[in-house]
Amino acid sequence: MELQSRVDALKRQGIGVAAISYDSREVLGAFSAKYGITFPLLSDPGSRTIERYGILNTVVAEALGPQGHTPDVERDMKQYVAPRVNRHMEGIPFPGTFILDRSGRVTARFFEDTYVERDTVGNILMRLGAGRGTVQGARVTGPHLNVVTYPSDAIVAPGNRFSLTVNVTPKAGIHVYAPGAAGYRVIALRMAPQPFLRVLPLTYPASQIYFFKPLNERVPVYDKPFTLVQDVMIEATPAAEQALSGRRSLTVAGSLDYQACNDRLCFNPVSVPLSWTLAVRPLVHERPIEHD
Repeated sequence: MELQSRVDALKRQGIGVAAISYDSREVLGAFSAKYGITFPLLSDPGSRTIERYGILNTVVAEALGPQGHTPDVERDMKQYVAPRVNRHMEGIPFPGTFILDRSGRVTARFFEDTYVERDTVGNILMRLGAGRGTVQGARVTGPHLNVVTYPSDAIVAPGNRFSLTVNVTPKAGIHVYAPGAAGYRVIALRMAPQPFLRVLPLTYPASQIYFFKPLNERVPVYDKPFTLVQDVMIEATPAAEQALSGRRSLTVAGSLDYQACNDRLCFNPVSVPLSWTLAVRPLVHERPIEHD
């Protein structure tokens, strides 16, 4: 359904969408009709294509076998399949996204660690360098930096991995310190703790080396426009779904912390408050008809 909400925008970028499942044509047809899916849903009976792609979920077979109640298999079940297993699950894939070029060659792929966690379309496009799409950005202008920040998605759900992007433009003659600048305050995006929100490692771009002649030192800095990308995951636990149930929006807060310098002096450290408000939608768990 998240894919469906982005189909038109993806088409405008020249990107086609299709989903493949081990479900029968009847199951996929009923799902399409119920939820208004307009892109192709491909039925893979027997999971032959899923197996050829190397993404067949073998944990199901282990859980249904003689070792199904061992601690290791039960742990893997909860992470990669579901709390309880049944025969209808045989043939499911590890969920993920493949990006193909026009000749059918796989150019990128995106998979998560658990079956309930998924990259959003916007997050994937952001990581591919395909831009922010139609999400509106917020601008912050300061004495040392100009900042534009935006989320990868306007709407999120439990289990979604999405991106918070901060585009930073240092003003003329200004630099801020990059990772590896020992003894200096490195620019950082600090996220306020929030229940059911998991903050993943911040992605930094390549930096430049600045030579400070008075101290005869070379340090990594940013003195040209650069982008910080912070990935965030909304947990898909029952407690998280219950906490978000009925909510129309989710606000994520943080701050951009840095110390700006020029060729002569360093200014006082600055903490710029940032926030992103996203609409929230529930997860869809049910299937329109049972798998044959």
